[in-house]
Amino acid sequence: MSALKRISSILLTCLIAGQAMAQVYPSKPIKVVVGYAAGGAVDVVARTIGQSLSVSMGQPVIVENKPGAGTNIAVKSVITAEPDGYTMMMAANALAANMSLYQPAPFDAERDLVAVSLIGRVPVVIAANPNAPYTNIKQLIDAAKGKPNSIAFGTPGNGSTPHMAVELFGRAAGIDLQHIPYRGGSPAITDVIGGQLPLVAVNALEVLPHVKSGKLKVLAVLSPNRSAIFPDVPTISESGFPGFEASVWYGLVAPAATPKPIVSKLHDEVQKALQTKEVRERMNAVGGEVVPGSAEMFTQLIRSERQRYAKLVREANIQPD
Repeated sequence: MSALKRISSILLTCLIAGQAMAQVYPSKPIKVVVGYAAGGAVDVVARTIGQSLSVSMGQPVIVENKPGAGTNIAVKSVITAEPDGYTMMMAANALAANMSLYQPAPFDAERDLVAVSLIGRVPVVIAANPNAPYTNIKQLIDAAKGKPNSIAFGTPGNGSTPHMAVELFGRAAGIDLQHIPYRGGSPAITDVIGGQLPLVAVNALEVLPHVKSGKLKVLAVLSPNRSAIFPDVPTISESGFPGFEASVWYGLVAPAATPKPIVSKLHDEVQKALQTKEVRERMNAVGGEVVPGSAEMFTQLIRSERQRYAKLVREANIQPD
């Protein structure tokens, strides 16, 4: 038998085995790893999707929180897991950013993982104390241009998605803001409420209760569509920056060698979940929206985000905490 025929035979055998596995899959609980502590937006999204998948697939979907090292611990645990469809990760922007933030790169997402499905996105928002002298993003830009690098903004940390979002926005707007990294979004929010810090950049969910209580005001929503929880706040596109977006996105990935029939089955089940009223309402409740689409679309998003973050990290010399 020629080498070509042997390779073809092996590929055919793998395909048949994958299809057979997919027919009985799942036959035990599925684990979804989250690289953040319980209670945050990524965790909420993972549990929302997990609950829907457990009903449709007839097996429990267990969320396992593995915070640490900017989600790298969680990513590596999934990369080294058995590629059988029983371990996935609810990934966010850090998956794309960390390949540039950490050197040497801790992993290669396109080589080590396979995209299952994009889930949705939640906008990063810029919020201020109600007594701040600016009430919208245009006034903030004017103030920042008048005194470069004099207006500070807090974020959950160096290299966090909100940090990167504001850095990208600053370049688009031609302004310099002073970054103050915190260990999480809550202490930064507390300092803005207390008047020790002018601005905070976090995901929409984190500021919602403080906006409702009147302790914060949202100046900008860094997404292409208005937020369901801040419908009166113009998007950054409406504020003079068409095409700009800096949202927190969420999606499921699995070990690279996971059989294609299983990946396809998981993708189809997720797409069904995204159409349900329960999932859409839960995403709206955290300030986001579902984003149905192909696995290839998610792969392209990871690739484009990796390139965008690599350029930013290099030019701004951003270092992880």
